[in-house]
Amino acid sequence: MAKSQQTFSKREKEKKRLKKREEKQKKKEARRAEAKESGGGIPFAYVDQDGNLTDTPQDPSERVKVDAESIYLGIPKKEETDEDPFDPIRKGKVSFFDYSKGFGFIIDTVTQEKHFCHVSGLVDEIAENDKVTFELRKGMKGMNAVNVTVVE
Repeated sequence: MAKSQQTFSKREKEKKRLKKREEKQKKKEARRAEAKESGGGIPFAYVDQDGNLTDTPQDPSERVKVDAESIYLGIPKKEETDEDPFDPIRKGKVSFFDYSKGFGFIIDTVTQEKHFCHVSGLVDEIAENDKVTFELRKGMKGMNAVNVTVVE
């Protein structure tokens, strides 16, 4: 005779599973019945002129009339000015440059700011205290001097 494959612990686990399923179904039915008794649905919420939620509707006399023509969608056009356009070429003086390391710094004569300069951004060979012209380009850690040329 063959022995039954179902052990006591398997039967107990199956009973627990069925019991949990029945309890879940009972809770679900209770929630449905409670929703039907309370009338169900969501209470109304109104928005006042300031955008706040309220439980009372707004008074029609307090509404502000907005002219649809006065609303401007998009980016406003840039106004033309008589000022000189921005000159990308700047003048400066080399404060430090090391060819073995491949970088240095240039001080702008107008703003007195130091700008990083890499050997790949050079047009001419430069040395310390040379007067140079350069352009600025955004680098990983700030503005970098590129297209550096020596001014005689």
